[in-house]
Amino acid sequence: MKANVGDWLRVESSSAETHRREGEILEVHGAEGQPPFLVRWPDGHEALCFPGPDASVRPGPQP
Repeated sequence: MKANVGDWLRVESSSAETHRREGEILEVHGAEGQPPFLVRWPDGHEALCFPGPDASVRPGPQP
């Protein structure tokens, strides 16, 4: 999984009671765009993420 700053991390739900989560990637800490990523979630919380197989990256707006 590769990402750039400004892309979106999408994590699918593993339960019917919860929804998919999407957060903006603020920093990419791995080599060549690899995880971990610093992500800002919609509630404003920022966290360092090591995405699992239920995650994907959606490109952010291009300059």
